[in-house]
Amino acid sequence: MVHKIGVSGSVILSDSKLFHKLFKRHLPHIEIGEFQDEESFQCFIKLLGKTNKSFGLHSPLFRGQSKYDLLEKVSMNPEEAWIQFEAEVERMSRLGAEYILVHFPYFKKEASGNPAEIIEEGLKKLSALQKKYEIMIVCEPKLGFRQSPAGIDYLDSFPVETWKKYGLSLCIDIGDYILATDDKAINYAGKWAEFVRVVHLHNVEYQDDKYIWVPVHPSHENDGRHHKIKKLMDFLAKECEDVFFVMEYTPHTNPSEKMAEEGIQWAREVIEAGSVR
Repeated sequence: MVHKIGVSGSVILSDSKLFHKLFKRHLPHIEIGEFQDEESFQCFIKLLGKTNKSFGLHSPLFRGQSKYDLLEKVSMNPEEAWIQFEAEVERMSRLGAEYILVHFPYFKKEASGNPAEIIEEGLKKLSALQKKYEIMIVCEPKLGFRQSPAGIDYLDSFPVETWKKYGLSLCIDIGDYILATDDKAINYAGKWAEFVRVVHLHNVEYQDDKYIWVPVHPSHENDGRHHKIKKLMDFLAKECEDVFFVMEYTPHTNPSEKMAEEGIQWAREVIEAGSVR
């Protein structure tokens, strides 16, 4: 069992002027998406080529493109979203990306049709793209509008055997799962352990009615203001195989470099301890 720790482009909001911050971290993997433009993307690929780091695309490739529309219209029609996504899959396959990650299943709120049927229709299309372009597609179930847990709940009710037929991988976003399921996150994630290939690692801070992704840190376990995530991390490290654990937080709270580094080191220790059976 070999887990890899990586960093997300979210920590610099994919700003090309800050790419050096991603590359200076001694981590073997970068997950990134929402580039400003083609020039910014080319700059990233050029820098990547000078390293032996792996990368995964967090769709969409460019800012302003579809993020949530494969099953229902959020910002564009699903038909257009599928065309965009296929172009990204084809391109990432050519560039040798480890995977392409997409928000799926995503429901704004409760579905008007049969959610299991809607999800399976999407899985058929995703599976066909995975086979055609020979690249791993990773599905990240997300919270909907106003933190609606609909997508995560629908996935929880979805039959494992049906998912297995289509050969797709899953991403567990620790923040979304904790917000959706509270202290039952391990139960929800456990059902899908054999399919989990990416884990987004962060904690949550609340500001008024907003929540912000912040770096993981051991001090959060007992400070009464953050969620306890060590058990969930440990569980995922033990029960899942070959996972990319991606540090995914945003710069909004201006976390210090020291705090981020301490969090990475702590996560590494928890993951390494968990992966020894």
